[in-house]
Parts: sequence; structure tokens; C-alpha cells
Amino acid sequence: MNDQQLLAHRARIRAALDSITPAEDAAISKAVLDDPDTVLVTELTKRRPGRPVADTPKIPVSIRLSPDVLDHYRSSGRGWQGRIDEALRKLMLLETQDERPAAATSRKKRA
Repeated sequence: MNDQQLLAHRARIRAALDSITPAEDAAISKAVLDDPDTVLVTELTKRRPGRPVADTPKIPVSIRLSPDVLDHYRSSGRGWQGRIDEALRKLMLLETQDERPAAATSRKKRA
């Protein structure tokens, strides 16, 4: 379709849309909304391509690691950053299990 044909096509569409009365427009809109197969454009545009959004998204940071640690995780292939995250999480859980609340520590009370 060349430019002249495209302009003529758009003009025909505009003319057809302008000829619709408000009553006809309301009837068409109601029929479309009542149709169970109708999907609103907003529902189609909400989802973006790619990975789904995580409930708790990760935060990008810059961290310095020893070369041997980095080589170890990178050599295991894709997902090495996730494996580092998992290792740090395990360490965090171990450390929080070792900590005791201040009220539970046994201290001698001075008289």
C-alpha cells in the first residue's frame, strides 16, 4: 500500500466512524463489553514480556569477591549469582539461629 492509498484508506475509516450516531456507539460498546471473548486492551498491555515480577525482587549491588570464590561459582555455569545468593542466605540463617535474644541470656544480677 503506497502513501496515497494509505491516506485514502484512513479517510474512509474516519468517514465511517464519523457516521456512527451516539446511540449506535453506545449499543456497540455494550455489545462488546457483554461479549465473554472480549479482552480489554489494558489487560493485554499490563503484562510485559520476559520474566514474571518477583514477590521480593532482588536488589542489584556491587560486591568485591576473591578471585577463587568468583571462579568457583562462575565455573558451575549459569545461575552462579543465584548460587552465591543461596550460600549467603544459608549463612545468614545459621548466624541468626546462633544468636539468642538478650532476655534469654543468663546474666548474674548484682544485688
